[in-house]
Order: sequence, then structure tokens, then C-alpha cells
Amino acid sequence: MSQAKVDKYKEEKKNRAQIIKKEKREENLFKICGGLLALAVAAWIGVSVYTAVKPAPPAEETAQTVTDYTVDTSALDDFVSSMAVD
Repeated sequence: MSQAKVDKYKEEKKNRAQIIKKEKREENLFKICGGLLALAVAAWIGVSVYTAVKPAPPAEETAQTVTDYTVDTSALDDFVSSMAVD
């Protein structure tokens, strides 16, 4: 073996524990991300199926009441007009 190969082997042997920990960490991260992705896809499919199968609500429940509100802005108009004069 050449000296470069021997040096590389010694370096790998010295850091073997750290390399193994890093590989395990990356593998676990990959598993977690894959699981979350699978869970998200399953939830999306479930919600899509639920909304497609769910019956429409009766017409009387969908009626909305509209309330009109009147706001007096005269004080705000006076303030803005006084600022424009200055």
C-alpha cells in the first residue's frame, strides 16, 4: 500500500466512531422525514376523501345574516383636514 492509502486508513480508523455516529444520525433523520412525509400524504388523502364524501349541509343552515354598521368619521376627517392646513 502506498503511504497515502496508509494515512487515509489510519485517519478513518481514528475517526470511525464519529463517522458511524454521523451515518446513524443521517439515517434516523431520513427515516423521520420519510415518516412525516408519508403521514402528510395520508392526511391529505383522508381530508380529500372526507370532503368529497361529506353530504352538503341543508339550505337553511347556509343562510347568512348581514349586519350593516354605520361609523361616524367626522372626528377623523377634522383631524386629517387640520393636518393638511399646517
